[in-house]
Amino acid sequence: MALDYKSSGVDIEAGYESVELIKKHVASTLRPEVIGALGGFSGAFSAAAFKDMEDPVLLSGTDGVGTKIKLAFVMDKHDTIGIDAVAMCVNDVVCAGGEPLFFLDYIACGKNYPEKIASIVEGVAEGCRQSGCALIGGETAEHPGLMPEDEYDVAGFAVGVVDRKDIITGEEIAAGDVLIGIASTGVHSNGFSLVRKCFDMTRESLDKYYDELGETLGEALLRPTRIYVPALKAIREAGIRIHGCSHITGGGFYENVPRMLHSGVRAQIKMDSFEAPPIFSVIQKAGEITDEMMWNTFNCGLGMVLAVSGSDADAAVEAAKRAGDKACVVGEIIYGERGVDLL
Repeated sequence: MALDYKSSGVDIEAGYESVELIKKHVASTLRPEVIGALGGFSGAFSAAAFKDMEDPVLLSGTDGVGTKIKLAFVMDKHDTIGIDAVAMCVNDVVCAGGEPLFFLDYIACGKNYPEKIASIVEGVAEGCRQSGCALIGGETAEHPGLMPEDEYDVAGFAVGVVDRKDIITGEEIAAGDVLIGIASTGVHSNGFSLVRKCFDMTRESLDKYYDELGETLGEALLRPTRIYVPALKAIREAGIRIHGCSHITGGGFYENVPRMLHSGVRAQIKMDSFEAPPIFSVIQKAGEITDEMMWNTFNCGLGMVLAVSGSDADAAVEAAKRAGDKACVVGEIIYGERGVDLL
């Protein structure tokens, strides 16, 4: 019998169908600088977006969603995981003061089910709309024999730009600066290897309703990562100079807060100064996890921490709130060994 690509497990026709289904989602993210249509060998983006900057610097970020994707499989819900993929990238770009310009995704699957792929890309497009960047390309790779037919992985990368004079490097952080925390929506996309040890990853377990959550466990855990692009843009447009910025991802506070600090300054965060979503207490109780391990693994309620001058603190909080985020003063910068104290 003559072999063809489909008999080997790769369905080219399904690939064509996927592209047709995702076109409307891609179109919803386009910016004026996008050149050409979906389907080319590369994505093109005009430099007109930053031609008026004195010294434009390109920023980039790449990431995936980790083992959170397992929940999407179990719950058979695929329209939000793409938001996570975008969020993990654009939140890193915005930490340096950048404006995300465009995003490309990569989806690897055991079998191309066009409707499922379209659902994933629908989430990617939503993340792009939230962050104001264009989805200018991507790749869906069918991997028969390498991945189970009903599983996939999604990752991507974002490119942004910032004028060199506006880059957030952390070098301006000084003792006396105030730390502003911007609330997370939950676990976001880090720590799920520990989460999956705390609960049975079955549909029955994830469909369990918790009074303290006001929803099912699966709904709380699968909630998309918050995108902080609008909040930081609002703070900058309020005329506030952000001295340092930390995206609280894997490694929690102990790993991520020091990344924005320079030698000679130390961050102090009051953990009772903000309210953590109830999902964290549910996780901690189920896994009998220590406070220190929680803070070293999860965002525990803060997805972004900023350092600003004390005189700008109230205005920064109000600007973030105008952008639709919850924000508050959570600590301060002191002289000391580079690191963070959780009080």
